[in-house]
Amino acid sequence: MIHVKSNSELKKMRQAGRIVAEVLERMREWVAPGVTTGELNELAEAVIRSYGAVPSFKGYPPGGVHPFPAAICASVNEELVHGIPGPRVLQEGDIISIDVGAIYEGYHGDAAVTLPVGEIGEEARRLLEVTEGALYAGIAQTRAGNRSGDISAAIQAYAEGHGYNVVREYTGHGIGRRMHEDPQVPNFGEPGRGTLLRPGMTIALEPMLLSGDYRVHVLEDNWTVVSADGRLTAHFEHTIVVRDGGAEILTRLGCD
Repeated sequence: MIHVKSNSELKKMRQAGRIVAEVLERMREWVAPGVTTGELNELAEAVIRSYGAVPSFKGYPPGGVHPFPAAICASVNEELVHGIPGPRVLQEGDIISIDVGAIYEGYHGDAAVTLPVGEIGEEARRLLEVTEGALYAGIAQTRAGNRSGDISAAIQAYAEGHGYNVVREYTGHGIGRRMHEDPQVPNFGEPGRGTLLRPGMTIALEPMLLSGDYRVHVLEDNWTVVSADGRLTAHFEHTIVVRDGGAEILTRLGCD
């Protein structure tokens, strides 16, 4: 069932979103050549817990065979999503996608950004720019009365119009008391199809773009998703709430 959030629920989600936004802002300061993904994870978890929140990802899914072992997903270069932080040292010219989730008083916030490590090449710079643009193309279609397919189609059209592919297997999603709720919001689709959007619905939109083929596979760690052809990938995400006139972004600093 799709849950339309009350004002009291949205207040908690705003705080969860602010915490996530704060972590990502710190990541912009901390990502640099010579830093390990494990160090970024430790710093992120410390920020989350300093606000009285809990990392959404750590131990997810509860009771699963291979629960995720960290507070953030740290995915480098050809790693699209779900990269496990560890001893990997970031190198000049890398790009790193950092996905962060936080639970505040039982409600989740979820966002991601792909960051440059030092000076990056033109191919990587353009991929980051277009992936973030695809996110905002989707957000622009997130308003009451539209359908989830309008979001999906906008993301796909923006990405493919700039020469990139969108992943098929991984999608945006509803979010609230659970990290993954209905509806699913793929990064491809047809306008006018899918779930009718209503005020108070909360959704995490997350375009994941590939500079090469759209196909991916999962590594032996059971989590890390990489491009099948080894080419660069990027991931941007915001948690938003549907409004009559548009969308309110919950996972950025300065949101009301």
